[in-house]
Amino acid sequence: MTTALRDWLDKPNAERGIRLATDGGDWDYRDYGTLASAVRRTAAAIIEQGVRPGDVVCMILPTDFTCIETYFGVWAAGATVCLITPPLFQDGDDYVAHVAAILEQAKPVLTIASADLAPLADRAMKAAGMEDDPWQPRQAENEAAVQEAGELALLQFTSGSSGAPRGVMVTWDNLESNAELIAREAGFAEDDTVASWLPLYHDMGLIGCFLTPIARQAHLQLMRPDHFIRDPARWIRCFAEARHTAAPPFAYAYVARRVKPEQLEGVDLSGWKTAIIGAEPIDPHSLEIFAELLEPFGFSRTAFKPAFGMAETTLLVTMDEVVRDPLCIRPDTASFAFGEPVRVLEQHTLGPRSKGAKTGWTVGCGTPQEDVPVAIVNDDGTELPAGHLGEIVVGGASACPGYYAGAEGKSTRFIDDKVYTGDAGFFHEGQLFVLGRMGDSIKVRGRSVYVEDLEAKIAETTGLGKGRIVVAAVPGAGEKRLALFAETTDDSWAADVREMLRRRLGDDRVEVTIAVGSGLIQRTSSGKPRRRYMWERLQAGKMEGARIVG
Repeated sequence: MTTALRDWLDKPNAERGIRLATDGGDWDYRDYGTLASAVRRTAAAIIEQGVRPGDVVCMILPTDFTCIETYFGVWAAGATVCLITPPLFQDGDDYVAHVAAILEQAKPVLTIASADLAPLADRAMKAAGMEDDPWQPRQAENEAAVQEAGELALLQFTSGSSGAPRGVMVTWDNLESNAELIAREAGFAEDDTVASWLPLYHDMGLIGCFLTPIARQAHLQLMRPDHFIRDPARWIRCFAEARHTAAPPFAYAYVARRVKPEQLEGVDLSGWKTAIIGAEPIDPHSLEIFAELLEPFGFSRTAFKPAFGMAETTLLVTMDEVVRDPLCIRPDTASFAFGEPVRVLEQHTLGPRSKGAKTGWTVGCGTPQEDVPVAIVNDDGTELPAGHLGEIVVGGASACPGYYAGAEGKSTRFIDDKVYTGDAGFFHEGQLFVLGRMGDSIKVRGRSVYVEDLEAKIAETTGLGKGRIVVAAVPGAGEKRLALFAETTDDSWAADVREMLRRRLGDDRVEVTIAVGSGLIQRTSSGKPRRRYMWERLQAGKMEGARIVG
């Protein structure tokens, strides 16, 4: 099949290109004509390795021009790309096990790794039962013609180390549809510049800030995540020229803490059009302190575009395309029950009142578009009226067909061409408000941490045994909360468990409610814990014998 996402390889615009941040503070530049030639030579080398249209190719590469050329080289060969995160802070053995689990599912025809990552890649391949060696990127002397593409453009595997990884099948139709949605909602103009430091193995960084601008041959300024962490002001200075970006909420708060006004002296940010926020619950405080830092340099709060999306829907689901300040609300958590109305206690548009609005506050994520319909449904799948809490269900051309190799999600399901997201939310004043996962995972810095993994660790720490421990990820407004139910009257382990969770999650802002007592755990007829039901009973004071541990 043909796809517009690769058209630039046949018609490169030599007047535009990609600037890649260097470690020394400068930028390396290559125009699209130079890149297209390198991509074709890389594709020729990949084809020489036996890769054919429709094959899966896994890549473990740092963000550099070799990665860019290899990525599109795989596409030019007609194959499906599966990007695997390079090791970050994981233990070597844990990382190898995670990569091996991906390789076992993806069954790639070729696994590509940079020279420095090849030893780890080789260990993972052997652990996955693969006999071949990792292939280091190279270019052939000749340029290959762009091959017909197979059905799948991407396999997007979960990036976190918690839980068994699952690969989302992203078709070319899914990807083209979502790229068009992103460009339309963000208001991309033909000659706009995009700036990003997001990792390419994460859907927001890959699709939103890499594939979408490159397919349009937009100017792109690309940094590595470590560049941003070391010098966040460097990212902000990009917007003297750049017009669009995306990042999780913690990044905006990080800039506000780390960047001093004198580091931005002389920078004009008035042309900044779009700052997308997503990947985890959004608190107004993070956005407001960022806006107050940059407002003297021309930044407008209307540039903020809170968004909701997930890998199972390719990426974007909703984003506010209207030029206005984000809407912030504080719902009554006592009213959180599936199928019931949500009481909104306070609301305001983003501004000075938003400072300090952290726990309990959340931000609207825009309105659905016709080509990506969104519904809120009850446990039985019945669509709920506006203002009622339920599960977010997404349809349309961006809804992916399922997980690869028959893998099953823990709460996200693919039913009748729709994605039942496993996220709780509701509509208020036309906007979607997302409260978080419904019971099986919690988002921490964009990474899904599964409660089953936490249960196993808690059982080990307490000695209670896994069957006497249930953890629920509790929907909350702009916050991360866990509820722990333990069938015991002894709570001497509670402090140790709280500390263990803080270390394991790497985020001391996660709130943990611990309830102990006899007969607390409720299960379905198949033996699965009724996590949300247990939380709702505890919250309503209907769980007999439960004692909250302070």
